[in-house]
Amino acid sequence: MKILTLADVESKGLWEHLDREYLRSIDLILAAGDLKPDYLEYLGLYSRADILHVYGNHDRTHGKRSPGGCICVEDMIYNYKGIRVLGLGGSIRYKPGPDQYTEAEMERRIRKLRRQLKKNGGFDILLTHSPARGLGDAEDPTHMGFECLKKLMDDYQPKYMVHGHVHMNYGVNRERINTYGSTTIINAYEKYEFDF
Repeated sequence: MKILTLADVESKGLWEHLDREYLRSIDLILAAGDLKPDYLEYLGLYSRADILHVYGNHDRTHGKRSPGGCICVEDMIYNYKGIRVLGLGGSIRYKPGPDQYTEAEMERRIRKLRRQLKKNGGFDILLTHSPARGLGDAEDPTHMGFECLKKLMDDYQPKYMVHGHVHMNYGVNRERINTYGSTTIINAYEKYEFDF
């Protein structure tokens, strides 16, 4: 299955130079937050893929609407053709605003998922906006990741974690791919494609 991941900035290659053949070759789109609703709706028009999304820390700040035709997977496990996707959007709280959480608040969100996790036998892909602490995050208070996401991966060992929030141009040595145990971690900044 060919999966396209997106986050934080709209890809000019997709947005301005539409390649319908390419979009039709994609089986699933995972949007990790902070993208314009119009952009996701536009991709949905020309792709045969379902678009699963979580919210970034800027998505609902200025009253942005949810993207039509997309499936919000916040705080749930969504089964897409046998692939279990767990969604946990938002970032670490660094100022007042929606979709920002303290470490304790994110831990509570994860605890509320216990029944779903048991019922589904875990999950295959963790779709977040924020990275896990020490795995693709940054040291500034705005871009630090959540420690509890590492515990979640320890407990369930998903095949992939897909996140956004930390832009690839924030540092010259920013890594797109990290690993944690048996989990491949992908920074979805702009766009990245992988096969599941």
